[in-house]
Amino acid sequence: MMTRRAFLATSTALAASLTQPSSGLAAGAGMDFDREFDREQVIMLARDMAAHPYAPRPQVPQDWRDLTYEQYKSIWFRHTAALWRNSDTPYNVDFFHPGLYFPRAITIDAVEGATARLIPFDLAAFERTDKVPDLTSQGALGYSGFRLRTELSEPGKKNEFCVFQGASYFRAIGLGQTYGLSARGLALKTGDPMGEEFPDFTRFWLERPAPGQRNMIVHALLDSPGVTGAYRFDITPGSSCVMQVQATLFARRELTHVGLGPLTSMFLYDSTDRTRFDDFRPAVHDSDGLLIRNGAGEVLWRPLANPRTLQVSSFVDENPRGFGLMQRARDLSDFADLEALYHNRPGVWVEPQGDWGKGAVTLVEIPADQEIYDNIVAYWRPQKPIRAGGRVDLAYRLNWGSEETGVISTPVQAAPAPTTPARVINTSMGARRTGGRIVAIDFEDHPLFDATPADMDVRISSPHVKTTKGVLQRNPQTGGLRLAFSFDPGKRKMVELRAQLRRDGAPASEVWLYRWTA
Repeated sequence: MMTRRAFLATSTALAASLTQPSSGLAAGAGMDFDREFDREQVIMLARDMAAHPYAPRPQVPQDWRDLTYEQYKSIWFRHTAALWRNSDTPYNVDFFHPGLYFPRAITIDAVEGATARLIPFDLAAFERTDKVPDLTSQGALGYSGFRLRTELSEPGKKNEFCVFQGASYFRAIGLGQTYGLSARGLALKTGDPMGEEFPDFTRFWLERPAPGQRNMIVHALLDSPGVTGAYRFDITPGSSCVMQVQATLFARRELTHVGLGPLTSMFLYDSTDRTRFDDFRPAVHDSDGLLIRNGAGEVLWRPLANPRTLQVSSFVDENPRGFGLMQRARDLSDFADLEALYHNRPGVWVEPQGDWGKGAVTLVEIPADQEIYDNIVAYWRPQKPIRAGGRVDLAYRLNWGSEETGVISTPVQAAPAPTTPARVINTSMGARRTGGRIVAIDFEDHPLFDATPADMDVRISSPHVKTTKGVLQRNPQTGGLRLAFSFDPGKRKMVELRAQLRRDGAPASEVWLYRWTA
């Protein structure tokens, strides 16, 4: 999806500049508030903007846009210039310069005592090496985004845990984790033949936290040719980073393909298919599966794939309880990568608040040949379009971390609760010597597996092919169960598969779903 993903990961690790532009010339920048700042004014601003045609923000000067990758990452923000540094405010905010991948600036305001004030772009707040040429200091300059830091692991040390950058993208991590997948404010026409529309967060308001306050409030204004929006993020960092999100959208035109709570990640390969990659690492991915808890309470696990052609999967539902992209491979040996540390990437769980109605959790998988590309998108697609001139209010919770730290609403404990189904911890596939394909699904150790494998009810099905009955065995390494079965796709290009373990008429495992493609 976005070719800059490797740059983002590298520059974050180097504490260099990331994120998207911030300028006093951004949308709505000239509109002063005539009373104390509050969320309702952002909603009014978005509503008023939606009544007018879309107007793109001006670009930063050409020399900033012409920076090379090496030059861009050779400019970095000085922590000593951070917002609220040397004060009793528990948060610091670093800013990122524009240029290269971020040609348009955003506006950032600090809200103190309910009064919003513009934070002007300050070139002196950045250091740079001699690789960087002299740059224009006049024109539509502004920051390209910001990074949040607060005390997490030790007193006096403010750790980075959240970045807002580029279009409506933002990322966060739990304590000790490494940046991986991103979330977005909104997705429009993802995977459509006519191309995707990327709304921008054009203006931010950062509420100054009081001494001792553990959360931070960020407001954002969204704008694109098709929609405007007002967002409020209530962010609490910790072992997992929790964001309470409120969004109000105004449609400039009818929106027939909307993605709510969208997540973007990378999946190159794992043990389901390594045939295209000559690589010493056994797997390369930021996320390895889509987890869904549907409106009926059923738990679905769909391992991710890197297909040869674009594929879209829709999981039809009503009032979903949650969905997310997870990273279940948690050992360094799963990746053998000492630099990327893929085993340390967070998952993100999206938990809708209120009635989201009918629609589908949608998974878009895009062919990729390098790990620099974000090729996985997951979101909720409402069944009904948003009419032109319409308003939509929604709320949801984002939880960034690992399932073990409580990312989903029923946290995974060291010993899984008997009432929750066993998780799928790995899926492997390969050719069968006698023809066809063999599938091996590993389920975690679980109290429901205390009985012998013979006591389990194994259910395997496919609408396209016949499958073998399946063999269920104890895996001595994991302590859980492994289900192995085979199928012969013949000349088929695509096969849908489904498997689940049950005991005494009740689910003993998640529902495993997979789309095999030739």
